Amino acid sequence: MDTALILRIASEKNQHFASNEIASLLSQSALVGKLTADFVGHPLFAVFRIMGLSEIPYIERLPYTQKMIAYINQNIATAHGFSCLGGVEEIVPCYNAMLLEAYCRLGLATSKEAQAALSWIEQYQLLGRNQTTLWPYKGVCKHGGCLGKTPCYIGIGKTVRALTTYSECVKYENQNVEKLLIQGTDYMLRHKMFQKLSDGQPISAHITDIMFPQSYALSLTDLIYIVGKRRLTASEDSAALLRLLQEKQIEANQWKIDYLYSYKGYVCFESRCKASEWVSALFPMWLSGSV
Repeated sequence: MDTALILRIASEKNQHFASNEIASLLSQSALVGKLTADFVGHPLFAVFRIMGLSEIPYIERLPYTQKMIAYINQNIATAHGFSCLGGVEEIVPCYNAMLLEAYCRLGLATSKEAQAALSWIEQYQLLGRNQTTLWPYKGVCKHGGCLGKTPCYIGIGKTVRALTTYSECVKYENQNVEKLLIQGTDYMLRHKMFQKLSDGQPISAHITDIMFPQSYALSLTDLIYIVGKRRLTASEDSAALLRLLQEKQIEANQWKIDYLYSYKGYVCFESRCKASEWVSALFPMWLSGSV
């Protein structure tokens, strides 16, 4: 087991290491070595690399991570949220939410950058159909209709996931975020988490695939995270998703990665050749309600 996963499992269980133990585990990790091996000053590189980095507790202590955060603050963060596609006008829900989640995991939930991203969600994100956003810019119209009459389901899913992480970081004290989470999860549950209302087919590409870490695609991993962390496993509307997860087991509580996303900056944590240690460890913990 990679030592980065030892840190993550302990974090999920609210267990702690001494500072010197943390430094040792980070330095021993082959995965951390891969994630910090190269740096490219490009917004999408930064997005996908920080998503991987942020899955590992305490990685914000490394100079590489601080360099990446500084790049994002300088080149992607705006007064209104995160935009990796070209300024305030190009803010889109999925990337804004993903970076909010990454910042929460890196201990930056209260930073002005994360709070701007949260404020954008609170003011402009749509969590249901036939609504109108007050966001004045047209970038959200370019990428498949992020905030149209039927808002992009990926954007909703990534937003719900990010708010789930944010809420956990602030100990569920933000009641407005809790209200948004109820709205968002209710909408997702009406879709059985992953199905079109019209014919029951998967809503988007890769929504039934297991991947780790997350990319801009909404995946089964994201949905299991939401269902587990939000205590939705007992809902009848989660049943189809949980059956799908059970069908994907290669043996008891063992799953493989289905989809290897490929883009500059993105680092797959594992291959598809054998059971994934990461998701096989995390899925049962997320679903157990013990954290």
